[in-house]
Amino acid sequence: MRVIAGSARRLKLKTLEGMNTRPTQDIIKETLFNILQVHVPGSRFLDLFAGSGSIGIEALSRGASKAVFLENDRRAMDIIRSNLEFTHLRDRAVLIQGDALSGLNQLERKGGFHLIYLDPPYGKGLEDKVLEYLSRSSLLEPEGIIILETSRKTEYPYLEELGYVVWKEKVYRHNRHLFLQKAAEEPDGFEKSSQ
Repeated sequence: MRVIAGSARRLKLKTLEGMNTRPTQDIIKETLFNILQVHVPGSRFLDLFAGSGSIGIEALSRGASKAVFLENDRRAMDIIRSNLEFTHLRDRAVLIQGDALSGLNQLERKGGFHLIYLDPPYGKGLEDKVLEYLSRSSLLEPEGIIILETSRKTEYPYLEELGYVVWKEKVYRHNRHLFLQKAAEEPDGFEKSSQ
């Protein structure tokens, strides 16, 4: 696994042994950041269930002004720290170890995020609680985007009820990205589409 583009381009990142963190494949990461490319520079980025930190590190490498990494696993947090040092991006990163809801609560009133990336373990319903929390929180900026990485099979019939709109869906072989925004406004440069 490596950084695709930006200041840390081509640098290899460490990951945890086994599949507990399920690192995002380089080709999927590249597609994701091609979609987000105009939104990343200068953004504040939140990497939830951060794993190895590769998504938040990619955002920093591509010019995000700040990235917060929230991860419950102590070993994964050590790897994120090591990857940030190796890529020379530690100065724009904040690391929070703990469960997602406690971490989100800590971040309240410390400024919002333009991009929130959510990649929980599949099939445990953790994203349901996080999306509910974010729907009533000020952590997402008014034109901010939540990117949910999820199994292709998982459905979210409650999104509209929580006030979200799916502006884009990108489907891969085994998983997909849902790009969500609070219903008030459409993000610049996004078309409502499904691919």
